[in-house]
Amino acid sequence: MNNNIRFELSFKNISQLENKLKFCNLNNIKNINIPCKGVIKKDFLNSTIKYISKNYNEFNVTYHYSLYHQYSKNIEKSYQDFLDFVKQSHINTNYEILLVSGSNKKKNFDSVDVLAYLKKERNLKVKLGIAYNPYLKKYYNIYSERERLERKISTGLINSIWFQYGTDIKVLQNEVTYIKNIAKDEKLNLFGSLFIPSKQFISRFRFRPWKEVYISEKCLCALDNFFEFTSDLVSFYKNNNIIPLIESDFSTSEKLDSVYSFLKKKDYFSQY
Repeated sequence: MNNNIRFELSFKNISQLENKLKFCNLNNIKNINIPCKGVIKKDFLNSTIKYISKNYNEFNVTYHYSLYHQYSKNIEKSYQDFLDFVKQSHINTNYEILLVSGSNKKKNFDSVDVLAYLKKERNLKVKLGIAYNPYLKKYYNIYSERERLERKISTGLINSIWFQYGTDIKVLQNEVTYIKNIAKDEKLNLFGSLFIPSKQFISRFRFRPWKEVYISEKCLCALDNFFEFTSDLVSFYKNNNIIPLIESDFSTSEKLDSVYSFLKKKDYFSQY
C-alpha cells in the first residue's frame, strides 16, 4: 500500500530501533530513512548501520549524514570518517546516503566541499542525495542555495534531491521548475518532507522554531488551515512526481492509519 513513500525513524537506543523496525515489517514498510541528529550520530550511527545490515537487510535505507554532527578534530579526519562511512554503508545492498551540511556549516567542510573532494576519488561507487531548501531566498535572505545546488549537481554524483519542509507552495513550485530545467539531463529522484498536522506539532514549533524552516502564521494559528495546506502539498507532490518522506511519528497503528487516510483523501496511491 505504501509504495514508494518513505518513513523517517526516530529512536534513542537500539531497543527503540528494534521495536520500530518490527513495526515497519508488520506493516509492510520497507523504505526508511535514518536521520543524523540528536543522539543518532558518530558511534551510535555506525552501530545503527551494523544492526540494520545484520538483522534487517531487506529494508531500503537512506542514511542521513550531517557533516556538522559528524565533524571530528579536523577536515582531514572528518573526510576520512565520511569515506569510511560510505564503505560501511555498502554492507546494506539497498541504501543511499543523504549528505547534508548541517544546521551550522563548517568552513571548507560543507556538502559542496565534500562533493568536490569525492569527485577526485577513484573507484568509489556511491549513491548520494542532497538537501535543498526552496525558502531561503524569500524568507531568510540567503541567495546562495541555487548556486550551491548547481555546483553539487555538476559533480555527477547526485542521485536524488530532498526538499526541506515549508508552507509556501508557490515558492516550492518555482524552485521545482528551476531544478527540472537545470537538471533535465540528469536522472534525479525527488523527495519532499511531509508532516501530518497536529496540535502537538504546532505547539512544539511555536515553542522552538526550527532553523530556516518556514511555516506560515496561517498554518500555525489554526489546525484546519494546516490540514488544508497539507492536502494541497500532497497534491503538489503527486503532480510533480515527488515522493513524500513522512517525518511525523507513525509508530502506532493509529498514527500510521492517520498518515494513510490523509494520503488516500488525495488519491495519492493511484500515482503508482
